[in-house]
Amino acid sequence: MIHYVKNISINENIPGDLEEIVFGAGCFWGVERKFWNLSGVFVTSVGYSGGDTDNPTYEDVCYKDTGHVEVVKIYYDPKVISLNEILKIFWECHDPTQGLRQGNDIGTQYRSVIFCTNEDDIKRANHSKEKFQNVLSKNKYGDITTEISLIKNYFLAEEYHQQYLAKNPNGYCGLGGTGCTLD
Repeated sequence: MIHYVKNISINENIPGDLEEIVFGAGCFWGVERKFWNLSGVFVTSVGYSGGDTDNPTYEDVCYKDTGHVEVVKIYYDPKVISLNEILKIFWECHDPTQGLRQGNDIGTQYRSVIFCTNEDDIKRANHSKEKFQNVLSKNKYGDITTEISLIKNYFLAEEYHQQYLAKNPNGYCGLGGTGCTLD
């Protein structure tokens, strides 16, 4: 599958010196758009992760009890962009206190998640979560509900979902942050 914006494969020939992180922050269309053009981000893709069903379809994730989240996988060059910079964008682009929803998008597939490939990234993600929780608390928001864990699976979403908002510039994007910023 070819990345619509970058014109490279989204799942093959990934350089070995890149890092990987997977985010869920509501509908994956808008979340992916937040990251695909960042300097240091090699490629993004959207998919399903965290559940118990192998090779789910979009309909499965939306209408069946798969446990999967709509997610964005990001391959990035840590020499160009740090995990902390990527985490800052993640926290600020959505409201991580909403539980099983983002705005009008309701369901387990819209929950806030960070799936990491190693324990060091989990520690850094948890540290950034604590810092952002302090900011949110000062601004009268509730507790962050974001799940942070090692990634257990990732299933590429259907081609029409990949870089959806580049293909459909007026397409739906329910992404909205709290207005709070992480220093």
